[in-house]
Amino acid sequence: MSFSDLSDWLLAQVPLYGPWLLGLTTFLSCLAIPVPSSLMMIASGAFVASGDLDLATVAGAAFTGAILGDQLGFQLGRRAERFLPQPGTRRGALVDKAMAALRRRGAVTVFFTRWMFSALGPWVNLAAGASGFAHRRFTLADLAGEAVWVTAYVGLGITFGANLDAAAELAGNALGLLGAGAAAFAFGWWLWHAAKRAPKAPHPTPDHDA
Repeated sequence: MSFSDLSDWLLAQVPLYGPWLLGLTTFLSCLAIPVPSSLMMIASGAFVASGDLDLATVAGAAFTGAILGDQLGFQLGRRAERFLPQPGTRRGALVDKAMAALRRRGAVTVFFTRWMFSALGPWVNLAAGASGFAHRRFTLADLAGEAVWVTAYVGLGITFGANLDAAAELAGNALGLLGAGAAAFAFGWWLWHAAKRAPKAPHPTPDHDA
C-alpha cells in the first residue's frame, strides 16, 4: 500500500473511529512513523465543523497522542542509545542536526520542531533524551509547541473543511512563510549581535605638531 493509499484509507476511517484514530495517528507521527497526521487533523476539524465530531474531544485526542509520542521518544533517547539511527545514514544526519540545534537553542528548538519544522520533531525527541536535556524544560516546550500544532491544523479543518486539498496547501504555504520569516529574524538577530561584538575602531587623536 502506497502512502497515498494509506492516507485515503485513514481519512475514510475518521467518521467511524474519530478521535481514537486521530490520537493514534499523532502518536505514531511523533515516533517518525510516516502517517498523515496533519491531514488527519484537518479532516477531523472538517467533521467538527459539520457537527459530526466534538471539538474538545478531537483536539484533546490529537494533543494527547502527540505528547505521549514525544515523551516516549524522549525516554527512548534517554535510556538506550541503540534506538538512535546510525551515523552516516539519512536519519543519523537528522539526529546530528537535532543535536546541534539543541546545543544552540535548547527549548526554542523543541518548541519550533513541534509544528514549524515538524520533520525534525521525532529526532529532536531522541536527541534531547540522549543528550541529557532537562526533562522539565523539554516537557514545557513540548506542551506549548504541540498546542500550536493541534490548534493550527484542527482550526484549518474547521475553516476550510469543505476542501481538504486547499486547507493542506494553505497549511504548507503558511508554514513555509513562517519558516522564512523565522530564518530572516534569526539572521538579523545574528547580524545585530555580531555588530555589537565587533571591536570598535579607535578614535583618531589630534596631531599637536600640526
